[in-house]
Amino acid sequence: MTRTVIVGAGLVGLTTAAALRLIGHEVTVLEHAPRVRAAGAGISLWPNALREFDAIGVGAEVRGMGSAVDAWFFDATGRPIRAAGYDPAAYQLLMVPRTGLNDLLADALGRHRIRLGTHVTGFTEHDTHVEVHLDGGARLRADLLIGADGVYSDVRATLAPGSAAVEHVGHYAWRAVLPSGAERPEGTMVTIGPGRTRGGYTRVAPGQTMWWVGQFDAGELVGSKRDRALRRARNVAASGWHDELLEMIAATPEDTILENQIMLVPELSRWTTDRVALIGDAAHGLSPHIAAGGALGIEDVGVLRAELVAGPDTATALARYEHARRARFARVREHATAIEFADGAAESAERYAAFSQWMLTTAPTG
Repeated sequence: MTRTVIVGAGLVGLTTAAALRLIGHEVTVLEHAPRVRAAGAGISLWPNALREFDAIGVGAEVRGMGSAVDAWFFDATGRPIRAAGYDPAAYQLLMVPRTGLNDLLADALGRHRIRLGTHVTGFTEHDTHVEVHLDGGARLRADLLIGADGVYSDVRATLAPGSAAVEHVGHYAWRAVLPSGAERPEGTMVTIGPGRTRGGYTRVAPGQTMWWVGQFDAGELVGSKRDRALRRARNVAASGWHDELLEMIAATPEDTILENQIMLVPELSRWTTDRVALIGDAAHGLSPHIAAGGALGIEDVGVLRAELVAGPDTATALARYEHARRARFARVREHATAIEFADGAAESAERYAAFSQWMLTTAPTG
């Protein structure tokens, strides 16, 4: 039996653990935090991710906890916009609360397989195994090590020295989840305003609404988190059409508002060795403005699982996994840049529909 250590008990790490258990691996998940937790508020799941959740047996439960979204773009006055000529599936996704999803995955895996409060400091690779270095000097022996520890990955620091995450300079995002109120249940998913600002709100589960605001050139940050979010939200609230967004932000307790300087993982010289692989944000952390980073990380899991099954050995399987995913993410980066620099709501809608349709029609299926 292959002994596999997975670093990181986030969305991708837990999904990887569940998927590799399906193919007979003995898995242990190491998590630095004292509890299973999820960074963020809600997550967008597309069919490419839902297929992998079906494969590990939790697809129906994931769909049951989420809220289906038929997305529109809006300009700052509330004019709805969609690019013509795209399949309706390019606009259809599932919003899910991150905390609930992580808890579901931890329960499905079995929490006894998760070691909390365990900090990985690096690894040493040998011909027959890999030693995982733990804080305090202990070492854990494994046949395969998976770094699913996000943009600040300790596994990546050893595998690819000099690959620390970098600031997407000036790019900040604010988010929170509130009990749903009288706002439009269909939401205002992506509203494009001046000053390179975007924002809106959407249901993430029955009775729960997430608001969010992002700005690429945020400038100086002054005041409280709420003040900073409100200042940017006014860019997507012209003519009074988005007053409910402003009201939601104003009513959000300060300590529940998430404010993030967006960090990016630079393109890496390699993602794998013979016994070690990076997955999810640890390999390719991107800006959240494409609203598909989580889904693409779950795609990684399906490809890794399939390549390990195909064999004939771990090193060969990991090399194929890296080759396939690096090629896909080269295209993802092209689309992400095009969306970031779109001029206005109509061009944003066009470029995002092109991306989502490409992602869905070219996604691996098994």
